Amino acid sequence: MYFAVAGIEVHPLIPPAVAFIISFFTSMGGVSGAFLILPFQVSVLGFGTPAVSSTNQLYNIVAIPSGVYRYIKEGRMVWPLTWAVVTGTLPGVLIGAILRITYLPDPAKFKLFVGLVLLYVGGRLLKEVLIKDKGDRHDSSAEEQFQALLHDYRSKQKQGKRLPAVVVKKFSLFRIVYEFYGQEFDISAIGIMGLSFIVGIIGGVYGIGGGAIIAPFFVSYFGLPVYTVAGAALTGTFVTSVAGVLFYQLMAPYYPEMVISPDWTLGFLFGIGGFAGMYLGARTQKYFPARLIKFILVSCILFVAVKYIVGFFF
Repeated sequence: MYFAVAGIEVHPLIPPAVAFIISFFTSMGGVSGAFLILPFQVSVLGFGTPAVSSTNQLYNIVAIPSGVYRYIKEGRMVWPLTWAVVTGTLPGVLIGAILRITYLPDPAKFKLFVGLVLLYVGGRLLKEVLIKDKGDRHDSSAEEQFQALLHDYRSKQKQGKRLPAVVVKKFSLFRIVYEFYGQEFDISAIGIMGLSFIVGIIGGVYGIGGGAIIAPFFVSYFGLPVYTVAGAALTGTFVTSVAGVLFYQLMAPYYPEMVISPDWTLGFLFGIGGFAGMYLGARTQKYFPARLIKFILVSCILFVAVKYIVGFFF
């Protein structure tokens, strides 16, 4: 099948199959998988024009709602965290789209920057996966203690007790305080929005959504278990992608010398596979050990980081 905007020819079953496999695993950590689908389009399919960014964001729009639906239905969406992410990413993605079109038609140097950032984040997460906290004098790690809370919560539910998974205690411009499965978290709302703004710029440039960066930072720097951030990161990525696609489409007539509007057919094919993969990933996430989810995130992040850095020099 020939895709005119992308200028490539590929079997129509390949995009949804690839998207399904990627999104099933990455959605468990609040990552849509777009940051892996982008290099697949560029390196494997040969789709390298600025339109690949908007096409990748179109994939997010089609794929992400299924995962978000599962988190909302099961009451595991932390809405204050979600709104903080959305508030930060929305202006960032518009700035990123302008940078992509105006200053970065050839994004090689910026890819190196993104690769170094992901390498650092992936390294921190890898350390957490391989080395337990030496300062914890208890028999279990903090993550294992959180697993115990989940087990206790499920036991009470089986006994017929109706307990909300998320309880918001405070939501202001400065602080977000909430309970997740009985454990309290207190984080800086401004810090969340500031990080989301930076990630939104990167997502606007490359169409990766930003979940690949937001989720690890939430885990590494804000000390939030991956279970609490997945829904918020996916929702922020969805909003970012909607704004990005609209902006690229509206700006296309002003840049007739470049192909910047999305390949709608290719984006929908990727999105269909991602829709199914994210639904199953979000539904089964709570049954996977958090350490395994972190390892999946680390593997994906380091893969992209090494690819971008090596690709810059060779």
